[in-house]
Amino acid sequence: MSEPLVARERVYIGLGSNLADPAEQLRQSLKALAQLPGSEMTGVSSFYVSDSLLPGQPRFTNAVAALDTSLSPLALLDALQAIELDQGRERHERWGPRTLDLDILLFGDRVIDEPRLKVPHYHMQARAFVLYPLAELDPGLILADGRELNQLLGECPFAGLERLPGAA
Repeated sequence: MSEPLVARERVYIGLGSNLADPAEQLRQSLKALAQLPGSEMTGVSSFYVSDSLLPGQPRFTNAVAALDTSLSPLALLDALQAIELDQGRERHERWGPRTLDLDILLFGDRVIDEPRLKVPHYHMQARAFVLYPLAELDPGLILADGRELNQLLGECPFAGLERLPGAA
C-alpha cells in the first residue's frame, strides 16, 4: 500500500549573509534547503547586494528561494534555524552581522501570528532586498493578507540594490 499524499504548500524563503564569503554562504544554504524532507526547491532568484540596515557593517548578499513543502510552518522554522546554526550563525545583535539569515517570508496563503513566527514576514514590504528577488520568482504574487507584490514594489525603490549576475 502506498503512503498517503501530503499536500505541499509554496513557501518563499529569504536568504541573507554578510560574513564569511556571503555568496558562498547562500549557495551552501540552498544546497541544504534542497535536502529538506518533504520539500522540493522550485526556484531561486538572482543574488543581490545591499547596504546593511545598521551603519558600519559589511554589505549583505540576499536572495529568495521558492520551496514546495509538506513541513508545518514551525517545523520548517526549526529546520531553517538548524541550517543557520550549521553554517556558524550566532545570535548576538538584532540586525547584526551574520553568516546566514533564513526567513520564512510567505507560507502558502497563510497568515501566521505566533510568538516565534510572523507570516507574511514583518517589514518585508519595506525591504527592496526581499521584494525584488521575490518578484523574479512570482511577479504577479498576491500575499495572503491581500497586498499585491507589484504595489509593494512601487512603494519600495530599487535604490541601493545591486543584482549580481550569475551568482546563484
